[in-house]
Amino acid sequence: QVQLVESGGGLVQPGGSLRLSCAASGNIVRVNSMGWFRQAPGKQRELVAYMPLFGTTNYADSVKGRFTISRDTATDNAKNTVYLQMNSLKPEDTAVYLCNVRGQHGILQRDFDSWGQGTQVTVSS
Repeated sequence: QVQLVESGGGLVQPGGSLRLSCAASGNIVRVNSMGWFRQAPGKQRELVAYMPLFGTTNYADSVKGRFTISRDTATDNAKNTVYLQMNSLKPEDTAVYLCNVRGQHGILQRDFDSWGQGTQVTVSS
């Protein structure tokens, strides 16, 4: 199985910055996409940033120009990590942030679609 471990959440004042990390492990052969989602209390989960292996990186309109998704990908599992740099944070960015990674793993190169456990980001003065 492919496991994702997130880190980097916390409490920050409006205008501040945080960097989230999500490390994927589990005999990954290929990563096809990496992304970040968030879910605020009482709201549906929404896409924050999405980075396919080929194609254009997409951001939610609400975070464009403030958030940046990046990744290290390699056959070495330790380098299958996706980051979310969040700048100029606003109270409305408060949510649980979850990473998502899709690809193939194992000798049989089976498809996987894995989620992190979520990390809380709170923007408040």
